[in-house]
Order: sequence, then C-alpha cells, then structure tokens
Amino acid sequence: MRPVRLSVRTSGFQPEKRGSIPLRDAIVFFHTTGDANAIRLGNHQSCGIVPKNVATVAKIQDEIPMKKNDIIQQLVASANAPLPRATSAHPLLYRDAEIAQLEHERIWTQDWLCVGLAAELKETGDYITFSVGNEPIFTVRDADQVIRSFSNICRHRMMILLEGSGNTNRVVCPYHAWTYALDGQLIGAGHMERTEGFDKSDICLPEVRTEVWNGWIYVTLNQDAPTVRDCLSDLNPIVAAYKLDEYVPVLKEDHIWDTNWKLLAENFMESYHLPTAHKATLGGWLPLDKSGFPDVVNGAFTYQTFEKTDDATYGVAHADNTHLHGVWRKTSVMPTVFPSHMYVLAPDHCWYLSLRPNGTGQVHVRFGVAIAPEVDAALTGLERHKWMSELTHFFDHVNKEDRFVVEGIFAGSGASLAAPGQLSWLEREIHDFQKYLAAKLR
Repeated sequence: MRPVRLSVRTSGFQPEKRGSIPLRDAIVFFHTTGDANAIRLGNHQSCGIVPKNVATVAKIQDEIPMKKNDIIQQLVASANAPLPRATSAHPLLYRDAEIAQLEHERIWTQDWLCVGLAAELKETGDYITFSVGNEPIFTVRDADQVIRSFSNICRHRMMILLEGSGNTNRVVCPYHAWTYALDGQLIGAGHMERTEGFDKSDICLPEVRTEVWNGWIYVTLNQDAPTVRDCLSDLNPIVAAYKLDEYVPVLKEDHIWDTNWKLLAENFMESYHLPTAHKATLGGWLPLDKSGFPDVVNGAFTYQTFEKTDDATYGVAHADNTHLHGVWRKTSVMPTVFPSHMYVLAPDHCWYLSLRPNGTGQVHVRFGVAIAPEVDAALTGLERHKWMSELTHFFDHVNKEDRFVVEGIFAGSGASLAAPGQLSWLEREIHDFQKYLAAKLR
C-alpha cells in the first residue's frame, strides 16, 4: 500500500512522532484531551501532541479523497462522545454524493416527513403537493373529510397531475385528461374503448401512508414504520398543551436554498446563533440562559424550550388565551422531528420548516406560519391587514438572516482547510441529531 506523507507545521514545537502512514489511515481530525490538542489519525493512533494555544496546521501532501465510511466514522465518534467533547460533523458529510444516496435509502424513503398543517387543507378537495424521496405525491382532504396522500403521477403516461396547492373536486391529468376521484380511483379515460382489457375500475393512484398528529400531516413510503403517535409519544404532552390543531394558517411558501439540508436543520436546532445572526429581528428576545433541553435523548425527535422577554413582539400569550399558565404564557417550544420537520411553537403563533434535499447543494424549504385562534379572532379589517403585513415582513427578514448563514456555511464546507469544531452546550440538539444520523448511516 502506498504510504502518504503527513507534514505538521507548528510554531516552536516539533511533534512527538512523524513519518509515513498508510493510505487507509490518512484522515486527520482534532480531538481535545485535557490541556492539549492531539492530532489523531483515522485509526486513532496519535501522530503528535501539540500544547494548547499553539497554532497548528496539518496537511496531507498528497490529496486523498475521504471515503464515505471515514466520514460516517467521524460522525459516529462525535455522536458517541459526551456533549462536552463532541464536535461538528466533517465538512464532507454535507457534500458527499455517496452519503446523499445513503440518506435517500435509509432516511427519505423510510421515515416520516411533514407535508404541512392539516388546517391548510380545510375544505373538501383542498390539496397540496409534496415529494417523498424521489416520489411526487399530493395530499388531499377527501369527500369523507379524511386527509389522504397519493402518487402524483398519472397511471397512463406518467405525467405529473397536480402542482402547488389549491382546491379541486377531481384530479384531471393535464396531458390526456385521465380523471381521478379524490379517493384516487380512475373515473374517466377517453378513447380507451379499443384497448383490450381496459377497465377503469382496475386503476387507482397508489396511496401513500398518511397520519395526522397534533395538527401536523406526516407521510412515509415505509409501510412498516412505527406510527407517528408512537414515535412522538414523549413529545405529545408538551405540544398538546398549546392546542396547535386549533391554530389558523396565514402563510405558506416554498423556496430553494443553496445549502445542504442538514446544515439548515442544524441551524434551526440551536439558539447559540440567535443573538448574532438574528440581532436585527428576534435575537434580543431570547435570553440564552433560559434555554432548556429534555433530560433524555429520543431517537425520533429533539427539542428546546426558551422564554421570551416581556417586551417581545411575538411569542407571548394573548390575553384571551386561557389554557397556558405561568411561565408557559411566554415560553416557546422548538421541536425537531427527525429528519427534517422543525417548528417554533409559541403561545400566539407557530412557524415551521419542512426540508427535502435537492442534491447535496440545495434544499427545498417549505415554510409556514399559523396564529393562535384567539389572536386570529382579535384581528379585524385594516388592523388585520397591517398585522399580517408586519408579520410577513418580520419572517421574511428572519429567513434572509438564516439563509445568509446556512449558504455561507455550505460555501465554507468546500474549503480545503475546513474542519470540525467543538460544540457548545447550546448546541445540544445538534448532538442529538448526530446520534440520529449515526444510527441511520453507520
């Protein structure tokens, strides 16, 4: 096996060991032990011990691509470490095509994904389109008021049936007008009388497993996945207290951002960045020392709680809210349901993100806002228009702040000198996310 030379340049210090290492071991990362930083190889052999505060640069003289298993090994090592010794993931976790394919096979086609709020499909025939893995689907409220999801591909020539969201009493293919009822059954197909054996009653759009939990719509391609209710049972008492299923949707948008989906998910999970990245919007309302985390790690979700200051524009219970009491009247819950559904549930509003990857360098972002029913009831006429305009402007600003950060991180992750850094206690949820990813990808 061809050896690779590893050079370590230091300021006034020579490493204890130097020499050649085999190609399979040419992975370098930094690990803190006590008062020293140890440069370690992929096989955990120490190459050199460098005292703390000494500037150190490790360089592989022959460029060797890091392999998928090595990227996952680093992720597993951080996930298994206690939080005070955990690091961010290797930059290639966000860029490697093999990792993305593994995620498709083990995450996107297996786990529950959030379409949006059930209240966004209020009337019979209301629908919204989505995708699960590579499968286009639509979710609709049928004639029996049941929310169901179906393949969004015509059974004739594979044309996409619906786009965006809207209302319809039947689904008509824009190509040859094959027509389906809201239960997916084919009910119309012209000029098929000369086709042998053709029978409309034999043709139906494949149905996708769908569940509604606390007002959220979840879908999965995995027929054997545990129910959403079971997966999120420990989260239920916290979310149910807010009566989210009664919130009124006021905004829903779809965007494409130029970043990896995991970077946006991780950004949402931590409040550490709020005072800096969101100093112009909500950063001043969230005292970091008021952040709280669950006592145990759950494989299906994580969350954080935080109290808003009394002068916060949003995030405090309306006077007519009678079901939240004490500190909960100004406490928000920030759950992340793995892999990609995250939301801020506040006493007066809720805003959410549902993410889907578009390759390694783009993410499809579904963003929505709903307001508590007592807030909705108090808004009328011009006051409502003004309030909604200000709310929309506010969240546009918040999203621009987040987009700047996560697209910047993705750009930085492509640099040759990019490397994992240690996590803060405020990034506890990222560590939980690492545990989820490690379990899925290892």
